[in-house]
Amino acid sequence: MSETKVNLSAVYGVKAGMTRIFDDSGKNVPVTVIKLIPNVISQVKTLEKDGYTAYQVAYGEKREKLVTTPVKGHLKKAGVDKMFTKFAEFKATEISEENLGKEVSTEEFAAQTFVDVTGTTKGKGFAGVMKRYNFSGGPGAHGSKFHRTTGSIGNRATPGRVFKQKKMPGHMGDKTKTVQNLQIVELNEEQGYMLIKGSVPGSKNGFVRIAKAHKK
Repeated sequence: MSETKVNLSAVYGVKAGMTRIFDDSGKNVPVTVIKLIPNVISQVKTLEKDGYTAYQVAYGEKREKLVTTPVKGHLKKAGVDKMFTKFAEFKATEISEENLGKEVSTEEFAAQTFVDVTGTTKGKGFAGVMKRYNFSGGPGAHGSKFHRTTGSIGNRATPGRVFKQKKMPGHMGDKTKTVQNLQIVELNEEQGYMLIKGSVPGSKNGFVRIAKAHKK
């Protein structure tokens, strides 16, 4: 590993879309293409100063005019010359101040490695219970006045209220979701992409967090 890069348990990338490849036996394998982007350590959290040990990682590069002055100062203090707008923390038991400003390595995510991928799901807007929770709905006949509505949501006099988490119409999607135990098919650092078997949460050009699988 290069001395200018650091190995961490996770890295951020951009979902570029889906395609398919063929393995050695000719079998069709659906894969998600992840664009590799720079991940730079922008702050080192210490036990003495912050109460815990972790690395703050900056990613999501933008033009300088789109970055706020406080963020510019924070990046300058860390010795980072690129303009990033997103930050995340990775807990680590062993930390070093020397890693400040270094880039996160992706060599830990070689082919055949199992990972957990976290992303923000596609937003579906306001949806009813049939689309949102797969309710069966009512009769489709013309005489029926119960087609796609929720039905009764109440209770009797005791407790006389609607319970929390009741499945009702509302905002569908746009939530943070994690898919576990996905396998990396290919890592190409030269061309800047990674292939993960199967689908991952999120829309195209959305950020995803790729971490080593906890259950493998």
